[in-house]
Amino acid sequence: MTGKIYSVSTTAPVNIATLKYWGKRDTKLNLPTNSSISVTLSQDDLRTLTTACAAEYFESDKLWVNGKEESVHGPRLVACFSELRALRKTLEDANPELPALSKYHLHIVSENNFPTAAGLASSAAGFAALVQAVANLYELPQSPEDLSRIARQGSGSACRSMFGGYVAWEMGREADGSDSRAVQISTQEAWPDMKAAILVISASKKETSSTVGMQTTVNTSTLFKYRTEVVVPQRFKEMSEAIVNKDFETFGKLTMIDSNQFHAVCLDSSPPVFYMNDTSRLVIGLIEKLNKIYGRVVAAYTFDAGPNSVLYYLKKDELIVLGLLKAVMPDIGGWDMKSYTASIAPAVPDGVDPCSFEALREGVSRIILTGVGPGPQKTDEVLIDGNGLPK
Repeated sequence: MTGKIYSVSTTAPVNIATLKYWGKRDTKLNLPTNSSISVTLSQDDLRTLTTACAAEYFESDKLWVNGKEESVHGPRLVACFSELRALRKTLEDANPELPALSKYHLHIVSENNFPTAAGLASSAAGFAALVQAVANLYELPQSPEDLSRIARQGSGSACRSMFGGYVAWEMGREADGSDSRAVQISTQEAWPDMKAAILVISASKKETSSTVGMQTTVNTSTLFKYRTEVVVPQRFKEMSEAIVNKDFETFGKLTMIDSNQFHAVCLDSSPPVFYMNDTSRLVIGLIEKLNKIYGRVVAAYTFDAGPNSVLYYLKKDELIVLGLLKAVMPDIGGWDMKSYTASIAPAVPDGVDPCSFEALREGVSRIILTGVGPGPQKTDEVLIDGNGLPK
């Protein structure tokens, strides 16, 4: 093995949708049936780290994810590689002195610091990190918005992980997907007080993948058409405005009702698609009760295609939310990951019977405390050795 290895490392974040993407109008290009909105979460707690390298002597493209070699022949990955190489070739054609990286094979190593395929948007962070890492390796001038069109072809929601803060995936109308891209609604700096508590209810792989589940819904649900054509467009406008205005009351209400409707259309599918379980429903009951007691939205729950719950709340309500969760689930893992939680006393508001939610202690395995964060970041961490193989 001789020759120079060109290498770049990038991290990319998880995003959790507050207005759900569910259903594709074009499965090959990953074009959605509706627009969606998400919050990008801090990479201090949830991120994918990816090192991409290229060398003239590499014999083939290779990909390793969490220590395991994966196929590079899937159509999604091929589409991403093809578009990125075409953009690099344009640069090389304009400047023949550039190394011909578009002709070199790629070795890519990727690691998550959270369970893969467990309802924590691992594919979104993974493809965002891959696209951004290769784009950086190729020194492409394209904007995050432009790159989001490529990331979308790998995993739909990956386009939203190309930005930090609060992000919209505009569904677009063009058949070729040229206008289906992510845009930033607001930066994390504009509304930095958004916090999130992720309750890991199951870290195992889903029985029904998102790809299979959403196409089942598209093909069989009678409620789905009304959701995509009537409900989501209005909700998209209202939620975007709530984010810009930092209106948590409206943001929280819309987040919860959209999560509930998303799972309703899953149940309306034939055969029905189940992602939440009994523990998930207990979380809903707990948060609904909390909000009723305070007469306002203190916390908002949302569930993606899996049983895990994400609770959004503002920093000013942290003692209320975490105090309750600590009282109901004092012994689950994760409390010790943040030093400030040691000073938070368990606190149950009048009207909440902890015994009614005792099953949460058994059903929830871990809590991950995080908040709004930035988009992909360059890093000096390297996952590949001097021979272009995983360390």
